[in-house]
Amino acid sequence: MKILTLNGINLNMFGKRDPAQYGTATLTEIDAKLVALGKELGAEVECFQTNFEGEMAERIHRAHTDGTQAVLINAGAWTHYSYGIRDALAILKCPIIEVHMSNIHAREEFRHHSVIAPIAKGQIAGFGVDSYLLALRAAVSAIQA
Repeated sequence: MKILTLNGINLNMFGKRDPAQYGTATLTEIDAKLVALGKELGAEVECFQTNFEGEMAERIHRAHTDGTQAVLINAGAWTHYSYGIRDALAILKCPIIEVHMSNIHAREEFRHHSVIAPIAKGQIAGFGVDSYLLALRAAVSAIQA
């Protein structure tokens, strides 16, 4: 079982960026937790982060043919406006789980809308690092369904 975790713009700054909102865990620490939980669940987890929208689209395109069976995505700010990322994800036939560390619905108005949500199997937000781990469990469950 192959699961791809995608992290978008500015998320490489977890641990440094607004700890009150995002906590103190770094993206490297989050990735390690995902890989470890993946092993427990019988899944190979690949983690990818970029601050470049085209690079994100290219990685999503590769997922169409590389055996990826589910995608977890925290697109960061792209969540709210990137139709390019949304359209790349829409090409995929596997489950997509949208992930956010903070509760985007309890924040600024512009964060309440996700262009990804309509094509995602589900959205998990507001649980910090646990949002990722819950999303991984949901992805495994969706694959096995």
